[in-house]
Amino acid sequence: MTVIDISASVMQFLLAFIVVAPLLGAVAALLPAPPGLKGKNPDQAVLRHGVTVTGAVLVAAIVLAVGFDHDHPATMQATTDISWIPALDVRIHLGIDGISLPLLLLTALLTFLCALYSYFKLPAGPSPKAFVALVLVLESGTLATFAVLDLLLFFLAFEMVLIPMYFLIARWGGGQRQAAAWKFILYTLLGSVVMLLGLLLIGLKSGTFDMVALATDNGRGLTTSVQVIAVLAIGLGLAVKTPMWPLHSWLPDAHTAAPTVGSVLLAGVLLKMGTYGFVRILLPVAPDGMRTFAPYLAAFAVVGIVYGSLACLALARTGAKGDLKRLIAYSSVGHMGFVLLGIATMTPTGVNGALFANIAHGLITGLLFFLVGAVKDRYGTADLDTLAGATGAALYGRAPRLGALLAFAAIASLGLPGLAGFWGEMLTLFGAYSPAEGLSRPAFRTFMAIGAFGTLLTAAYMLIVVRRVCMGEHPPHSRLSPDDPAPRTADGPEPSATPDGPEPSATAGARPATTPQLADIRTYEAVAWTPLAALTVLAGLWPAVLLGLTDPAVQQLLAGGKS
Repeated sequence: MTVIDISASVMQFLLAFIVVAPLLGAVAALLPAPPGLKGKNPDQAVLRHGVTVTGAVLVAAIVLAVGFDHDHPATMQATTDISWIPALDVRIHLGIDGISLPLLLLTALLTFLCALYSYFKLPAGPSPKAFVALVLVLESGTLATFAVLDLLLFFLAFEMVLIPMYFLIARWGGGQRQAAAWKFILYTLLGSVVMLLGLLLIGLKSGTFDMVALATDNGRGLTTSVQVIAVLAIGLGLAVKTPMWPLHSWLPDAHTAAPTVGSVLLAGVLLKMGTYGFVRILLPVAPDGMRTFAPYLAAFAVVGIVYGSLACLALARTGAKGDLKRLIAYSSVGHMGFVLLGIATMTPTGVNGALFANIAHGLITGLLFFLVGAVKDRYGTADLDTLAGATGAALYGRAPRLGALLAFAAIASLGLPGLAGFWGEMLTLFGAYSPAEGLSRPAFRTFMAIGAFGTLLTAAYMLIVVRRVCMGEHPPHSRLSPDDPAPRTADGPEPSATPDGPEPSATAGARPATTPQLADIRTYEAVAWTPLAALTVLAGLWPAVLLGLTDPAVQQLLAGGKS
């Protein structure tokens, strides 16, 4: 069933346009603007260009989704297959199915929202032209990763995003940006070199780089030893990008230093490229190799879940001087651990859960980074102790709508039933309860128990963040009765109001100047954030929309191309 019947040639054009248009838009952004389009402010003109290009790509992606045949989501649609390098049998092969379509839409949506947000709140840095061009190149590379069906093209698209993200961090980032950018590029490049060797091994041993043909063959043309080596090599490269513990250490630094839109794109779409590679390439192409490494992948995944949560708890405690952006970055290590656990089960339930968790993480963590950027912009810092104690009032009292939305995003991140974060975690745990044939059931049930414990730790640190940032701290003397004298310090009497409570009345000896109101959610912020909040609720209440796309494609992928 298609919502609107669109011809195959138009679908082909739409997919090609989605991949190529951002790249052409990046080139156009660097060229001098025509006199009639310069306007009074050339900088704003190029930012408008970014909004226009990303908006056109989003519209094309929505039309593509509308024309997608939802009755056959396991079939590759909108395909283009053109010979590119005949000597190596490398082809420009594009196509989408129920696995890649949601990621394509998520990428187009988040990039458009970032471009729109930047139009009103451009991060401090060099030329806006370069900023817009880098964002568009980043979008093109990410969209191509989810659309190409050739192993070498996948590698090229996978690498295409590294340089733009490096410069976004190094030139538009905050403190320690150079070190964070170098760490990001070195980790990911080293992982990519190993991954390339694995991709070449598969292509040369099987005689083709075509991902559809390889998935249909389901590893029958590759010996077990070749599959094991390929999974080890490719898996290392994908694990760095995911990021999997212990290859995650570049992520917190990159997120902390990156500008707001850089953090949104890094968490929302770039991390998904690694997990997508596991599902699209390793599961169907090298199933024997995956079965060999699945227990180890699951073990690293659950360690990442617990480690990320414990790191967040350490950052959230009073006096730790934890950075809120860094905390959200560590939470991504835990959330992506659930995705890897679902993939490691090698079952339709677990893989569907992983794909659902991918989309949920993109929506929720993208919203969280937008919100943390807004909080940092208003307070001048993302230090949790400062936000909770030294700013004069809690976020609920100073910007109630912003505080309420931050609490909503935090609750969604901890996996509250009825919101998007719940389904992915639940399905991955169900998949671990009954893993694929040949995998140790006791081991995976142990992993399931550890993962379930991780959900409790996630709830703990997210609720601490909500209490401290949104509600404020309550020092011990706040429990004094109204008749007790105010406690004294070396500098005189302690004020009767708590540092982060609502502004006290004048009769209580208040300091009105200490609790000024902050700017609440602005119009452009509401426009950029509302779609993410609405989709988080929609995916939580109606998961069949997403699972109806992914499940048939996953079933066929795991069956070796047989429905």
